[in-house]
Amino acid sequence: MTNFKALHAGPDLLILPNAWDAISARVVANAGAKAIATSSAAVAWAHGYPDGNALPVPLLLATLRAVVRAVDVPVTADIEAGYSDDPHAVGETVRALIDIGVAGINLEDGNASPDVLCAKIDAVRKAGEIFINARTDGFLKGPGNVDDAIARAKRYTDAGADGIFVPGVTDPAQIAAIVQGITLPLNVMARPGVPSAAELQRLGVRRLSAATWLARAAMNTVHEKAAAFLATGDSDVLAEGSVPPVDYNAMFGRG
Repeated sequence: MTNFKALHAGPDLLILPNAWDAISARVVANAGAKAIATSSAAVAWAHGYPDGNALPVPLLLATLRAVVRAVDVPVTADIEAGYSDDPHAVGETVRALIDIGVAGINLEDGNASPDVLCAKIDAVRKAGEIFINARTDGFLKGPGNVDDAIARAKRYTDAGADGIFVPGVTDPAQIAAIVQGITLPLNVMARPGVPSAAELQRLGVRRLSAATWLARAAMNTVHEKAAAFLATGDSDVLAEGSVPPVDYNAMFGRG
């Protein structure tokens, strides 16, 4: 966990393009990512489940096992609310992730009582050494409130979190106020209206996550290519944008 935690200390903003399986993780790593984050929604979709704590834990573990095997940089997993209301069960899931080699997790409150996430953070901290990025969802699920985000962040800090994730906040003044009001590294989510990476760094943000945007872009490309091929049967349309070809088989070959 030490190397992953150090990435939050600067000097550069930690930018995380979220992956959802081994191949997307390897592509992101090859693009220059210093760490790999998974998108909980994209992982769920890849297995045929909706986002929202519906993914069976065995599929989560299988995905992270494959991702960790595929890359040589730290991996952090978005595990939603831990896929359970029981803090002990969440702790056991995280213990399994630690055994796999996962360096960090996102754990969200869903804008529910902070007592629930505090109990889960405590259970996770007892499970082993891992970077806990505590996510509070007020801005994502509603109009957002800076004071509430800061108050929750303080509770999660006291419970043992290592970072604070406030997805949905886009206003520079609100971002700056949250940075000033907390003591842990702040993570924000990429979305239209979010300040540039340079501005986020100036405001004191330490981490920027891509969320589902890469997965959505990939699926849009699949849809467009499939629709064009179905409409015409033209083989050339499949190769457009794919040249020069990448030897994905060789990417995972053993030396």
